[in-house]
Amino acid sequence: MTQQVFPGRFTAAPGRSDVTVFLIGMRANRWWQIGRVMWTASKMPPMLRHLATHADAGMLGAHSWFGRTTILLSYWESPEHLQRFAADRDAPHLQPWRDFMKTLQGTGSVGVWHETYQVPTADLEAVYVDMPAFGLAAATTHAPVGPGTKTARQRLGR
Repeated sequence: MTQQVFPGRFTAAPGRSDVTVFLIGMRANRWWQIGRVMWTASKMPPMLRHLATHADAGMLGAHSWFGRTTILLSYWESPEHLQRFAADRDAPHLQPWRDFMKTLQGTGSVGVWHETYQVPTADLEAVYVDMPAFGLAAATTHAPVGPGTKTARQRLGR
């Protein structure tokens, strides 16, 4: 899958006062227990499909990387949106989470983790050089660097 590369320097223009950054992933602690690893890994694609078709859930965009430890970087409208999705009985998160905690927690087979950050946009800075639209810029607005945004200090609004 080829993505359009934008030559030059770009930044993110979120157009909001803050953004919620959510990192989540899993680690195959005992990779030879492939059934448990694949069962856990198979729960994320339905969640991402659901979020892609339910804009009101509040996920703005996401990127993922795979390996023994996987990571999904996502951007959300608010922590409340994220928490609402996590607790929604009709969304594809709550039951798989309960199933994981009931059957795999404590076995040491598969580790899961997440981190949530509430970031005021005045306190963030982003630059992308010769990249496809990526990260916060892909999740919000991908904007060329120009007057007032040429340096990291300017992008931080200081």
